[in-house]
Amino acid sequence: QLNMAKKKEAFLKEFKEGPLQFKPTYKFDLYSEVYDTSEKKRKPAWTDRILWKVKNLSEVASKEGEFPEEENLISVTLNNYASHMSYGISDHKPVTGTFKLEMKPLVSDPLVMLSPEGEWSAAHDVHIRYSTVPEFPSSAWDWIGLFQVTFRHVNDYVTYAWVEDDEISSNKESKQVYMSASEIPKMGGEFLLCYYSNNLQSIVGISQPFQV
Repeated sequence: QLNMAKKKEAFLKEFKEGPLQFKPTYKFDLYSEVYDTSEKKRKPAWTDRILWKVKNLSEVASKEGEFPEEENLISVTLNNYASHMSYGISDHKPVTGTFKLEMKPLVSDPLVMLSPEGEWSAAHDVHIRYSTVPEFPSSAWDWIGLFQVTFRHVNDYVTYAWVEDDEISSNKESKQVYMSASEIPKMGGEFLLCYYSNNLQSIVGISQPFQV
């Protein structure tokens, strides 16, 4: 039924699906892996499905006539598409998909370049050096956060330093700020520094990973 609809409906043709390499996920007797034994004896079916489509900015703009279609800004790869037969509270079995997303940067060069200085540990205050591109719209509310390399959100910082209040040196090429030793994780690990711009409401510079 889905494949028939995809042939008729234009919007469905743009959606992709992984190969169905698992058994039909409907209809089961409750709390079992046995297909329908009721009077209806419904035929097993792949009712639960995962379809996806990437809507790129370039695609939207090209449809509006602003500029010709360019390469996708986001690429999606399906790593795993499977059902889970161990769940039995419904006459459906749940289906999951695991995806890998690659997002291409909108700009080739970072607005802010930053790096840790010296050896980082909780035994002493640590220093950060950063520089910005010309005419960067800096703000007194900009800050540099210390993040674990596995962070997922801008609020996942371990600690942070204000770029103005915690500044200790400045010249034409770069500026230096500090973080207090009391705020550095004693357990150590692999971390990143990220510069957050209040005016742009986003992270505009990320350091290379380093050890604490």
